Amino acid sequence: MVTRINRRTLLAAGAGATGLSLPGVAAYADDRDGVTRVRFTLNAQVLDGGEQVTSITLRTGRLGPIDPAGLTPRTFDVHAKATSPFPVPAGETLQGEYDLDRTVTAVRLDRRGDIVLELGHAEGQAGGGTLGYLSREGRNVLLDLTYTLTQRAPIPLRNHRSVVIEKFVQNPRVSDPEVDAFSSHVSGSGMKYRLYSPTDAHSSRRNGRPLVVWLHGGGEGASLSNGYYDNETTLRANRGALGFATPEGQRIFEGAYVLAPQSTSYWMEDGPRFAPLIHEIINDVVRRNRIDRDRIYVAGCSNGGYMTMKMTTVYPALFAASVPICGIVTALAAGSAPLLPDSELARISTPTWLVTSADDPVVDARANTVHAHDVIPGSLMTLYDHVVWNGYQYLGHFSWIYVARNDPSIDGTHIWQWMASRHRR
Repeated sequence: MVTRINRRTLLAAGAGATGLSLPGVAAYADDRDGVTRVRFTLNAQVLDGGEQVTSITLRTGRLGPIDPAGLTPRTFDVHAKATSPFPVPAGETLQGEYDLDRTVTAVRLDRRGDIVLELGHAEGQAGGGTLGYLSREGRNVLLDLTYTLTQRAPIPLRNHRSVVIEKFVQNPRVSDPEVDAFSSHVSGSGMKYRLYSPTDAHSSRRNGRPLVVWLHGGGEGASLSNGYYDNETTLRANRGALGFATPEGQRIFEGAYVLAPQSTSYWMEDGPRFAPLIHEIINDVVRRNRIDRDRIYVAGCSNGGYMTMKMTTVYPALFAASVPICGIVTALAAGSAPLLPDSELARISTPTWLVTSADDPVVDARANTVHAHDVIPGSLMTLYDHVVWNGYQYLGHFSWIYVARNDPSIDGTHIWQWMASRHRR
């Protein structure tokens, strides 16, 4: 027997329909017009190449005792549409938009009895990302996602009834536990930032917790022409900041705060101006939390690799260690001054470990990272040939993937362990 759960069903069933858990249905449906509305949430994960929607949770736990054996990948169809969050200017191209069917690879029940649709996803696979990329601006933006679910077969209940959902309502916010673990803030000067706060399970034995500062690449800054400033892309475009908040990262750093400021444009636009704004945020976070001032670390990629080195030139006594990844030190245009001249690099006293890949097509590895290693006193360097992880080869510029996975090592010491062992001189 197929049961359509709507207002008429509830009125007719009365107290004898306990097998359908009717009070719970009322909590999950707005049936004033006689139509059941079951809400669903898009679940995402940040892969090394960026965030993708990997599953969908339907809030069906109170519809009744669902029989999982009767659910198959063909029970539901999923259509996904991703569009720009704002009008795209003439002459600009937004990469990453899509309008397609997603493949349901599996269906299961979670511990609450909600239906979870697992979606096909993989590195480099189109049609599942949460971010688009503005080609001319060089910026990532959070796409507007519209998912349409179609039920193709009744949902079987253990009481030999079946349920057909009449309308699905999408939760407007994507659920990503790793990203959601970072709280959102705005500094006194107006710069936005995200902050991960460690749990008691990773208590430090020393006075206060370490602080890791992650400085994003150019694509994660604000969009210049339209004022778009979301405080989201810093965490969703790659695993740079997230890596330090993983259980492994927290264990190695003995429970670290992880701070991810977002530039109002891009760091290389004006490093000397951004440096005190970042310093202001660090001071605020240190003042409001129990942080060990001798264990503050800075790491960043590309634009953020430049800014990481710049911070150690402006504040030579602030950081215990520095990890610039595929950073830029050369001039942005022929005939202009280097972003970080040798005279500045030679004065860096913060322990520094540089990382890059020789096949980086965006930032010349030898003219920038290798040169900086030659000039920064006592610095370490890991130079990869390619960026390959889990059998997938990424663009050579993506060497931050290795740091986010704690892969670089010298004489058996990995980069996170090296950082965590450093204390401010």
